[in-house]
Amino acid sequence: MTAKQPTALIADDEPLLRDALARLLGTAWPTLAIVAQARNGREAIDQFEALQPDVCFLDVQMPGTTGVEAARHIGRRAHVVFVTAFDRYAVEAFAQGALDYLVKPVEPKRLAETVARIEERLRAAQPAIDTDALLQKIAAQLEHQSAPEPLRWFRASVGQTTRLIAAEAVDFLRAEHKYTLIAWRDDAGEPREAVVRTPLKELVTQLDASRFAQVHRAIVVNLSSVAHVTRGDNDTAEIHLKRRNDVLPVSRSFLHLFKQM
Repeated sequence: MTAKQPTALIADDEPLLRDALARLLGTAWPTLAIVAQARNGREAIDQFEALQPDVCFLDVQMPGTTGVEAARHIGRRAHVVFVTAFDRYAVEAFAQGALDYLVKPVEPKRLAETVARIEERLRAAQPAIDTDALLQKIAAQLEHQSAPEPLRWFRASVGQTTRLIAAEAVDFLRAEHKYTLIAWRDDAGEPREAVVRTPLKELVTQLDASRFAQVHRAIVVNLSSVAHVTRGDNDTAEIHLKRRNDVLPVSRSFLHLFKQM
């Protein structure tokens, strides 16, 4: 008798991330059929009820119904894998030995390990793990978050292409009229530039303050990209970057950020 082809659902509010995961799964698990993609937890629940997939890859935080709430609804009827940019939830779940998880950006090696575990459970006809108590705890953490998570990805235009750029790959951002220029490095470490159709003043409030600092009314820099700072006249300074030739101005009102450098 021919074994039933395994099926899966992917839920993420970012379409580029859904597509990227689908491509990775195509390599890591060629026999897996992705039967549905959902933009939020509510769609994930509806798609699950309609198609009953064997595996659900759920983003933790999505608009409206979260991935955690969707997982609680699905219960033990499918094997659930959380895909998250927020390690603290995933690490807590993993430490208790209950949940499979992937951290964005998804690494092929980690995905292969997860796929191997789930394939083994499917072959052994093992039921999905009962994680309701842990899911309740994580759902409560999400509900009581006092501040939104910092921006982890930028959707930017590079020529005629839209790219998804991880925040940690960005060296600096510069205001360009109503848009923002993003200077970033590709996987090979080569400097690149892209444009985000959002003003810098809006992006500043969404950035991780421990990583990014505004140094000029038109410039925000990734502190980990700073090689050194040189002082100038009139209480100004210039930032020299690692692996880039760009020199960024520091205005007087932001010079205090570099007093200890």
